[in-house]
Amino acid sequence: MFLRLLRCKDTIRITVDLLRHKELSKLKRKENEKFLKRLKKFKPQKLDSLIHPIHDEVFACTDCLQCANCCKTTGPKFIESDITRISKLFKMKTREFEDEYLRKDSEGEFVLKSVPCTFLGADNKCYIYDVRPKACREFPHTDRRKQTQILDHTLKNIEVCPAVYEIVEKLKKIPGVTAPSKSKGR
Repeated sequence: MFLRLLRCKDTIRITVDLLRHKELSKLKRKENEKFLKRLKKFKPQKLDSLIHPIHDEVFACTDCLQCANCCKTTGPKFIESDITRISKLFKMKTREFEDEYLRKDSEGEFVLKSVPCTFLGADNKCYIYDVRPKACREFPHTDRRKQTQILDHTLKNIEVCPAVYEIVEKLKKIPGVTAPSKSKGR
């Protein structure tokens, strides 16, 4: 137990001060762009093996309810199965749900009409948590396989999620990750 608290000590500092987080993210944007571009050269399994333990460490010490910035500033994509599942909860037809809560974005995908999320409570809890969209369940995607394919999303998510910012900062501290490796395939 004591060891876990010690391990979480650095991570607990994940800023709930969202203004400071936004500031730090902007200051490090170019650095992070270069860093993530370099990570694209890693073999997918190797990069996953580096990111996933850090994801687990950071999220073991993160209380998303203290932040909810993802719900306050971004809107998830709603796929057909999300719409069907959530419509059932509200006892609405899918078309009624779409008309009331969603709009189509420039790519023709369903997204919320507005942010912050309609389903976010004042206590930062999601009213539809058990049936939330797939995009919400998987956010911030740092535990997905084949991280090399979604590093552009990671760059955007650094600015939204203090935990992602922390994951990337911890990743930079791993020897051989920041400095280019001389061996091929890293």
